[in-house]
This record gives sequence, structure tokens and C-alpha cells, in this order.
Amino acid sequence: MFVGSYFSILLILRFFFVYLSLLFFFRSPTEMKLYILEECIVILVHSKLKWCAKGPARPRFAHELRCAMAPACEILVMVSLLKASLVVFSAAADKLELGYYSETCPNLEEILATSAKLKLAEAPTTPAAVVRLLFHDCFIEGCDASIMITSTPDNLAERDAEVNRDLAGDGFDAVVRAKAAVEAECPGVVSCADILVIIARNFIELTGGPSYPVLKGRKDGFISEAARVQDNLPGSTLNLHQLLRNFKSKGLDMEDLVVLSGAHTFGFAHCKQFHKRLYNFSRDRAMDPRLPPVFASSLKAACPERGDDPGLVLPFDPSTPFAFDNSYYKTLVAGNALLISDETLLAKRKTREMIREFARDEQKFYQEFGAAMQRLSSVGVKVGSDGDVRRDCTAFDR
Repeated sequence: MFVGSYFSILLILRFFFVYLSLLFFFRSPTEMKLYILEECIVILVHSKLKWCAKGPARPRFAHELRCAMAPACEILVMVSLLKASLVVFSAAADKLELGYYSETCPNLEEILATSAKLKLAEAPTTPAAVVRLLFHDCFIEGCDASIMITSTPDNLAERDAEVNRDLAGDGFDAVVRAKAAVEAECPGVVSCADILVIIARNFIELTGGPSYPVLKGRKDGFISEAARVQDNLPGSTLNLHQLLRNFKSKGLDMEDLVVLSGAHTFGFAHCKQFHKRLYNFSRDRAMDPRLPPVFASSLKAACPERGDDPGLVLPFDPSTPFAFDNSYYKTLVAGNALLISDETLLAKRKTREMIREFARDEQKFYQEFGAAMQRLSSVGVKVGSDGDVRRDCTAFDR
């Protein structure tokens, strides 16, 4: 009786979450893994119960409890509860809509497209700066424009964390200008978080990359603290395992890591980001042995060992540093990865295969990149009372 009731409850949980899994089409790789784990444990428990039904007569409670494999049942319950939490966490992203501002700011897309074009004409480095800004925003507090907040005497904000101090000013300026243009027509309606996500897409398209739909309805966050940055942002010296762990903590997977790294197809890296590869790679080697000699010599010529100029930069993709294309992957295939975090993408067969595929097929990369950007821009979004709409993107309204 005890086992039967317990197992019946687990079966009800099982079928309920199978239904939810089908309903949500396994939009998260983590959700798929939990589903498979749950099914395996159910089969294990079910098989054990059948064996117990034929087992020797023993004190009823102890025998049934032992045969029910309590640890497995407990794991199953935890998996089911974890799956439920995933559904709850995805609820915020599900509230985003394509037409969120269709009545309150119907010309939003046109306003932001014009703003992006004007800024690009002034500063061709802006597209990469804005996309990098979006990455740095979403990985800390979620996509809530917390990266835009200016520090005060009482709070050192995200943008002033050590790793964020070399974020290009043109990225911040592009958001501020876009917000001003929107406020002129739709005051107090559109969040800075949505503006950052939309203009990042616009700049990608303006430089030759893919266009993709952007869901809207994000609210601006209430927290921006430099102390939260270091442990959340994937660094340029991380290996593949560390990068994957970081991405998984945000609900992203290996495919997202390889695809989103393709944003390095435009923009520049500061010498300090790859200095270690050239002069202090490990205890036994001064230089990273994976660097081709000719490529290493060119890097050393541009970034001397004792150079302390923070303005020294090199393009991730020397062939087309201002264009969004698939040249980044061609650079990796050629062995000329600039950062350790770029080089490490070649460490596994699956990631190498993806890199080679994107190097061959630009349209495939564009398709996957648009989908990955949609997933990235849904990380940790704030909706409802969890955020607000700032009048000034650089300061909290309250």
C-alpha cells in the first residue's frame, strides 16, 4: 500500500511533466537532460517494484520501503521539482512579445533603425561595441541594462568593474542616443534593456549580418554592482570546460558558446587580453605552443612585452574587422585564434566540426547566430514589478 501510493504520486508527477515537456518542446537542453534522467529513474523504480512483488515475505513496511529504492524515488522527486522550477524561470521570457509596443510606441523599430544608422556613420567601431555591451549586460544580472548604470559615491556599478573598463564608449553612447530618440516620441514607455537588444540586432544587420526578430517587454533592473561581474562574466583566458560551465549557468549550451563566439568576427581586442599567450603562458612555456610562429611574431610586434598602452588593440578578424561575416571561423580554422577563449573552442571534436561548418557555410552561421542571440537576450529578463522603465538609462529612477 505504502509503495503503491508513493509510486502513484510519482507517476502522476511523471505524466504531468511529460505533458509540460511536450508543451514547451524541450526549448532548453537542460530540460531535455532532466526529462531523460527522470524517465530512466522511473523505469528503474518500476522494474524494482515488479521484482519486489515476487520477493520473499518480510515485514511489510521495511520490505516495501527497501524495494521501492527510496534514494531513486527521492531523486525522481527532486528532478521533477527542478523541472518545475525551469518552467517557472522560463515564464518571464515567455511574457516577451514581438508586438509589445505596437500600441504604445508603434514607430519604435523605425526610430531605432535610424538612430543606429546615424551612429554607425560617425563611428564604425560602434556595432561591435554595442554587441559586446549586450553580452556583458546579460551575463551579470540578466538582460536588464544594468551595465548602463553610472557609478555613484555609494555604489560602484557594473560598468566600472575592472573587466568592463575597456568597454568602448561608443557602445554606451549608442544606447543613450537611441533612448533619447525614443523618449522624444514615446516618453516613459520603452525600457533601456529592450533598446540595447534591438539596436544590437540593428548594428549586426547594418554590418552585413543576419536580421532576426526581437521579442520585447523587458524591464530595466534595480541592481548594478561591480562586485557581481567577475564571477559571472566569461573571461578571455578560460578553457573550454570553464566556458561551458559559465554558459550553462545562464541556461546556454555548447552550441550557443560556439555560435555566439562568432560575434568576434568584428571588433578589436586589447593587448592585455592575449598578453599571457605571448609572454607568460605557463610555468614551463613563455608562449602558447598552439600559436603559429608567424602569427605570434605579428602579435608580439603589435603588443610588446612591456607595453603599457591601454589603447593598443588588434582585430579579432584582420581580414574584415568592421564587417559581420563568417571570417572569424576561417581564422580559427587557419590556426590564428587571438584569445585563449577562441583557441579553446577547437579543443573538442564537436566544437571543431561546428567551426568548420560555419567557416564553409556563412548562411548556416547566420541562421544559428540569430537563434542564439534570441536565447541570449532572454537570459534573466525582468518583467512586471521586477523592473521598471528608466527615463535615463545611466541612472536608477528610484
